[in-house]
Amino acid sequence: MSRIRGSEHPAATREVLLAAARHRFGTQGYAATGTEEIVADAQVTRGALYHHFRDKADLFGAVMEQVALEVAEQLVTTELKRATDEPTTDAWEQLRTGFQSFLDICTDSDFQRIVLVDGPAVLGHDAWDVLVERHGYRLLAEWLSKAIEDGRIDPLPIAPLTRVLAAVLSEASLLIGRASEPATVRREAGEVLDRLLVGLETKK
Repeated sequence: MSRIRGSEHPAATREVLLAAARHRFGTQGYAATGTEEIVADAQVTRGALYHHFRDKADLFGAVMEQVALEVAEQLVTTELKRATDEPTTDAWEQLRTGFQSFLDICTDSDFQRIVLVDGPAVLGHDAWDVLVERHGYRLLAEWLSKAIEDGRIDPLPIAPLTRVLAAVLSEASLLIGRASEPATVRREAGEVLDRLLVGLETKK
């Protein structure tokens, strides 16, 4: 198969590069992956890679955001389906199960290695916070607002509540991602997180 020129089919070339890089980063990690392997897998020229990305770190950042966005969309889709299949559940129950579903995802190899392990190491500790702010704060705030409206949790200020819960969830995810026994840490983190959430519930 002939190599694709960077100036031809730019959108397709970018997607091919992202797919090849994601596979390499997910299976062997950032440090062990060379750009020559990525362009070979993608069957494009090195010039095509640098036409779309400044360097390997820039490519990695795009892959990391892609993975994080997929996870956010997956969680929303799952909880919306749950709301349809189980109409007796409310926003608060959906939020609690959504948090646990997210912790399950943290044991997934792609997400674990790319987002939780290599992400902060390659792009800095703020990289994960930026993604959470971009793809998670708004949705979390909406669900919390609905839970307050439903009278399920105490009426607390939404902005700080959103950030505090996001920080707790972020720390739990990083703990799982870097653990030598992710399944055990995931279970323990899930117990702690749910106990904290119960403390927010309106006492009847």
